[in-house]
Amino acid sequence: MSHELTETIDRLVRPIEDWPQAGVTFRDITPLLADAMALGAVIDGLVEMAQAMGPVDAVLGIEARGFLFGPSIALRLGAGFVPVRKAGKLPADSLSTSYELEYGSAVLEMHVDALPQGARVLVVDDVLATGGTMLAAADLVRQAGATVAGNLVLIELIALGGCDRLEPLGCAALRSY
Repeated sequence: MSHELTETIDRLVRPIEDWPQAGVTFRDITPLLADAMALGAVIDGLVEMAQAMGPVDAVLGIEARGFLFGPSIALRLGAGFVPVRKAGKLPADSLSTSYELEYGSAVLEMHVDALPQGARVLVVDDVLATGGTMLAAADLVRQAGATVAGNLVLIELIALGGCDRLEPLGCAALRSY
């Protein structure tokens, strides 16, 4: 990644102290999303990292901010996009998995027929903290009979150890804090 892209991310990702609770620094990506040039550069950087992981059949985006990057990455890789949603949001038969968050627990779902058997899947989200959400997405991929080709995020929060937990599956971040 270029020094210029790092500076752009640092300039446009705004830290919000003590949100959603005291002691937490939230990384707000909305200023970056509002800047067309910066957003394009971020997508380019994410696609370059994804290409290094090898070919994929699908890009899986985790609700909600994985939806912001996933479709663009999928198009550039020549792959389909698969949404992973919070419980109760999908209309057809779904696979389900529960997992622990930094602040509680949650359930993720994916349509039963979203991935073909044996597909290589890139999992995409915006920020990686502890890795729980991405591990849950990997569980859905496994339930579907597919394989995680890698995990890709815009931002990794190093102190929370998410990439370490994802290491057997592969993990890459455009920017780490």
